[in-house]
Amino acid sequence: MLPTIKWDEDTVVMIDQRKLPAEEVYVECRDTDQVAEAIEKMIIRGAPAIGVAAAFGVALGVLRIDSEQNLDDEFHRILHRLEKTRPTARNLFWALERMKRTFEENRSLALSQLKEKLTQEALSIEEEDIETNRKIGFYGKELIEDGQSILTHCNAGALATAGYGTALGVIRAAFHEGKKICV
Repeated sequence: MLPTIKWDEDTVVMIDQRKLPAEEVYVECRDTDQVAEAIEKMIIRGAPAIGVAAAFGVALGVLRIDSEQNLDDEFHRILHRLEKTRPTARNLFWALERMKRTFEENRSLALSQLKEKLTQEALSIEEEDIETNRKIGFYGKELIEDGQSILTHCNAGALATAGYGTALGVIRAAFHEGKKICV
């Protein structure tokens, strides 16, 4: 199984969560609108995964810009398109704000360099999500005792994140440490 979402050169590949568990289908998004539709149609779910998707959507959109002539307007159109997808998704707005800040801090660069900076920022958001989830698991496993039963709800596993899981990341870490738990 591939990660929930990944950047593949100039394409975002994500698992279609609507098809699970019957089928493992991957969707390829090549522009901002396709990423936005994937968020709207719940192809991708879970706040952290949606945040990563939004960052990738910005990077894809900027990669498609071929002139600095209307760069600011086009960038804000990209942001607005993604902002409309899930008005309650906190990670989405957090990721878009980071991408906006990166754009503003690097606006004086040549377009090719700006594209690279935004792509790198989106990849950093993905990497940081995975690392944060691993740390949640590492520290959280200490709270779980051998033989405990755990009840969890909502999207809290690897599919809800860039690939490790929040609450289920804790459970994974405890399991890998040898703790016998019932979920």
